[in-house]
Amino acid sequence: MRRVLAFGIVGAIGFAVDAGVLASGLHVGLDPLIARVASIGTALLVTYVLNRAVTFGKSDRSVAAEGLRYGGVGLSSAGLNYLIYAGLLLAFPGLMPLAALVAASAAAALFSYVGIQKLVFRRP
Repeated sequence: MRRVLAFGIVGAIGFAVDAGVLASGLHVGLDPLIARVASIGTALLVTYVLNRAVTFGKSDRSVAAEGLRYGGVGLSSAGLNYLIYAGLLLAFPGLMPLAALVAASAAAALFSYVGIQKLVFRRP
């Protein structure tokens, strides 16, 4: 249960970073779809560092191997997240980008947790 709670807290921090970078990009006039690419990348880096330090601990793999696995799961999750985000914005043109971000992030969270736990930080 501690791990799920820690993952949720790290996820909330990642969400805040994602939303902050997205809002900053929108504020300077970036297209919402382009701004989201920057926000996802930044949030992915932040959550990797925090999940490694707080949620799961170091795995028995090298940092490079662990990072590649995390990146693979993270990019898959981010792809799902981005597809839902873009789909919502395209289907509902009046929808606020931050509302689409909330829905997309919630949908990708479970996928991300299972993937990270099973493929990245699993101990043999």
